[in-house]
Amino acid sequence: MTEPDNSNDGGGSESTFISHLLELRNRVLYALVAVGVVFVGLVPFANKVYGLLAKPLLGVLPQGASMIATEVASPFLTPIRLTFAVALVVAVPVVLYQIWAFVAPGLYRHEKRVAIPLLFSSIFLFYAGMAFAYFIVFPVAFGFFAHSAPEGVVMMTDIKAYLDFVFSMFFAFGIAFEIPVAVIILSFMGIVDPDALAAKRSYVIVGAFVMAAILTPPDVFSQLLLAFPTILLFEVGLFFARRWKTAAADDKTDAARKAQATAPDRDP
Repeated sequence: MTEPDNSNDGGGSESTFISHLLELRNRVLYALVAVGVVFVGLVPFANKVYGLLAKPLLGVLPQGASMIATEVASPFLTPIRLTFAVALVVAVPVVLYQIWAFVAPGLYRHEKRVAIPLLFSSIFLFYAGMAFAYFIVFPVAFGFFAHSAPEGVVMMTDIKAYLDFVFSMFFAFGIAFEIPVAVIILSFMGIVDPDALAAKRSYVIVGAFVMAAILTPPDVFSQLLLAFPTILLFEVGLFFARRWKTAAADDKTDAARKAQATAPDRDP
């Protein structure tokens, strides 16, 4: 007599869940290995990496001024901390690829067509925001600070405080440059409508200046250098969101026409 089959859907669901956990573990390990390899390769050059980061400030300091370390371990730990952050930034494409490889099997084909360009665009825009801060904003902001010091005061910045400041600026500009991607994603998900968003453009402009005032140093130049690109990037995201909306509407219209054309004629 044949034994009854005791397998059920619960066992299959549990097996699938475990396989997903194993896949997630592997993807996280691959990402950590990528960051670790870059970090190990950069550690011998940690002081040079910090010197490169400090170049915008050192270039505007008065003659004879320099940076200082107010903590005993700062001269060693601060460059190492910076090196790890740089390794993480350099390995971002690998990290995002691992996230994509884990998520992609659950996406539909039309979702992949939108997600892949957005993934590459987000990486490029984040790097562009950091480069904009380093090459444009830092020289202007640090020049303003150096020349606004009172009489008899020498500007000598602590290396740890400088690193914290630079991190916050990189993060602010990197996130600000992601605005086009955010607008397109919100439009694609149906959370916002591009035309409705365009009608509220004045609120976006005010919000850009408020965000710039909060995230940047208290000088007008730095605030303008964040606010204007933010507004411009919002318009770029709005442009592509409108184009996607129009293309999606055209696709639906074409599909309806094809369905109507292929539908069998019915006798009255």
